[in-house]
Amino acid sequence: MKVLACDGIDPAAVKRIRDAGHEVTEVKGLAAPDLLTALRGVQGLLVRSATKVTAEVLAGAPDLKVVVRAGTGLDNVDVAAAEARGVIVRNTPNANSVSVAEITFAMLLALERHIASAAADLRAGRWEKTKYQGREVAGRMLGVIGFGRIGQEVANRARAFGMNVLAYDPVVTSGPAGFEWVRHTDRDTLLRECDILTLHVPLTDDTRHSLSAREFALMKPDAGLVNASRGGVVDEAALLAALRAGTLRAAAVDVFEKEPASADHPLLSLPNVLPLPHLGASTGEAQRRAGMDAADTLLEALATLSTR
Repeated sequence: MKVLACDGIDPAAVKRIRDAGHEVTEVKGLAAPDLLTALRGVQGLLVRSATKVTAEVLAGAPDLKVVVRAGTGLDNVDVAAAEARGVIVRNTPNANSVSVAEITFAMLLALERHIASAAADLRAGRWEKTKYQGREVAGRMLGVIGFGRIGQEVANRARAFGMNVLAYDPVVTSGPAGFEWVRHTDRDTLLRECDILTLHVPLTDDTRHSLSAREFALMKPDAGLVNASRGGVVDEAALLAALRAGTLRAAAVDVFEKEPASADHPLLSLPNVLPLPHLGASTGEAQRRAGMDAADTLLEALATLSTR
């Protein structure tokens, strides 16, 4: 069968698919109509986050049978349109967990100790030792919204740093084995009690702008936010207002509602914001795991199709 691999899938993953006897074409940066042209006669599609598999793309690719996203989430794939067409859609939810958890904690520590601002001042010739008084994370309350694989990895790291952990997840309503020390609570209680809030939920109709003005008003004025999930989960206008008004102390954001974020994005101008260009899964290990998991998932799906 023919497979189109977009967005720079790991070479070892591409080799695995070819070794299984499939024809693989590698492309980057394609959008409709060029993507539609490339999908002619293609049964399997591998993407990361850049390629948008819209209803238009699905409608114009009659041979397409399987779409696999190498990574967590499926917000760049119109799943409903795919299901209506009988296209199998899968992702690789385990591949990025450690990398995203690590960058979450890196952002958390950088936010509390002013790492980026202090480094920038020093590079500019300013020795600002007394300017950047930080906060220890030990003994503080970390609120984790979304207690799946990534949320659990973050909680383990928080425990190692002596933090207390509150969790809210509408699906995972009690601590899984090994996480009895995490207190599960309702969402509003978590928002009121946490010193630092971190988000680990997919972007869906239910979660879009689920953190907005009402939620920020519930939080402590000296609380901080870390978002390494999806930009659309947070209402950026409400976040901007809270940070400007001082009703939220600081935020570290690895994701934006529209990516890439423009140079004049208002959040980038605030001194109490630590912004990153969606680096959560940008490690060699995560890329390799995502690619290989995606290749295996695609091969399994194609094998199923060939037996029908």
